Parts: sequence; C-alpha cells; structure tokens
Amino acid sequence: MIFYQEGCFRMYKVEQASNDTKIDSAYRDLYKAGAVAALIAALFFRRNLDAEWILIRMTGIINAGPSALPDTVVDWFTLLQNNTLLGLTLLNLFDLVNYALVGLIFLALFVALRRTSQSWIAIAGALSIGGITVYLTSNQAFTMLSLSKQYAAANIEAQRAMILAAGEAVLAVHNNASYAGSGIYLSFLLVSAAGLIISTVMLRSEFFNKGTAYTGILANGFGLCYYIVLAFSPALVSIPISISAIFLLIWYLRVGFRLWSLGSMKTTGEPQVSASIEGV
Repeated sequence: MIFYQEGCFRMYKVEQASNDTKIDSAYRDLYKAGAVAALIAALFFRRNLDAEWILIRMTGIINAGPSALPDTVVDWFTLLQNNTLLGLTLLNLFDLVNYALVGLIFLALFVALRRTSQSWIAIAGALSIGGITVYLTSNQAFTMLSLSKQYAAANIEAQRAMILAAGEAVLAVHNNASYAGSGIYLSFLLVSAAGLIISTVMLRSEFFNKGTAYTGILANGFGLCYYIVLAFSPALVSIPISISAIFLLIWYLRVGFRLWSLGSMKTTGEPQVSASIEGV
C-alpha cells in the first residue's frame, strides 16, 4: 500500500516475518532456562577461576595462598588439607558446574540460531557436546580430595607410596600444566571453538545485537589464544584465560538477558511492519 504525505511517497509494507525472526512459543521455557544458566555461570560458577586466582595472586592483590599451581602430588595434598576450598578451586571444581550450565546455555542458543545457519550450528553443537562430555569425565577434583584425606590418615609408608602413585595417575587424567593428560585441554578447545562459531553466527541473527556477538568472539577468541601462549610461553598461560574470563562474564550476562527477553515474548511468527521512505 502506498500513501502520499507531505511531498513524499511513504510506502508501508506488511511482511511475514522471516524464518530467522520467528519465536517459537514451544521453546520459551528453554530460553528462560538458558537465561538463568547464563546468569548463574557469570556470577557464581565462572570458568577458569584457577587462572583468575593465580593472576590476582601474582599481581599482589591477594598475599595469601600459592602464587602458582602446586608442582607435586604431595603439594596438592597439603593444599587440599590446609585450604580445601582453594585447592578445589585450583583443581577447577567450579568448572564442573560451569560446563553443565554452558550445555544449557548453548542448547538455548542452538534453538534461537538454528534458522540463521543450520550447518554451523550443527557443527557447534557437535563440538560443544564433545567438549562438555570430555570435561565432565576428566575433572578429578573430588578424587584428589579423597586421596588427600587417605594420605593424611595413612600411617604405613607403603600405603602412602600407593596413594601418591594414585595421585600421579589422577593428575595425569585431570590435566594440569605440569602433567601430561589432555582431557581438560581438549574439552576447553572444543567448547571455545563452539562458542566462537555461535558468536559468529550471532552476527547474522536478528535475535542478538552486534555487541553481544563481538563480545562472544573476543571471549572465545582469547580462550583459544591460550593454546598459542601454552606452546610458546607457558608461564603466561593465565593471562589469555583471565582476559577471556572477563569477556565471558559480559557475554553470559548479555546472552542471559536476551534469552530471557526471547522467552518472555507473547507472540510468535506474526507479521512485521516495516517502512521505507522514498523522496519524489
């Protein structure tokens, strides 16, 4: 329909919403669940709190506690016995909860972005599922805590030697910088790659603004820089992870608020009204 108004032709077109902008009411609860998971992940169960702690400790903001990860199994047992919460934090206990929350966040994002790019979202989905599964089976924080208690209670030297050997094996699976395991490295790589893909797809989605997309790209991009720093300067691995953590916090908050907004929408797939002005 075309109307004449003040020397200009103003054309109003009623268009059916594109597939990318339709909100399926069946997924409202999933969007809200993803929003709550994102806010909890940002505020309470952030990823890589161990790197944040080490960086804060190195800068002197906090003067108590270790300034680097323990080098030996005995050092880990001692830390867990003297400061259980800090020991579990450095063993990435909070990451266990974070990865579970990330699974829910990503699921909500997959549904919201599936029409924008089905192929890339499918790839991101496969990467995230693999990464989360690997992490949940690799983290050995509670096992180390149990071994530390057994070590403290053991009175026979042979018993202690067996527990130390078990601790070495557990750390190899858990994967700290001083050990050879690869589970946590692989899981973080896969989940960061999935997050980078999701954030890139956001650039073409009308559900999320460019600021949210670029924040996610920076968060996951710095996360992937961890591997470059690990290869060439292992002593500085806390830096890219800590920078990534800042952007991840912002990304989770932005994604959380947007998912909640999507879950609260009252209508779905209704015609959208757009206007364009053409001068005479």
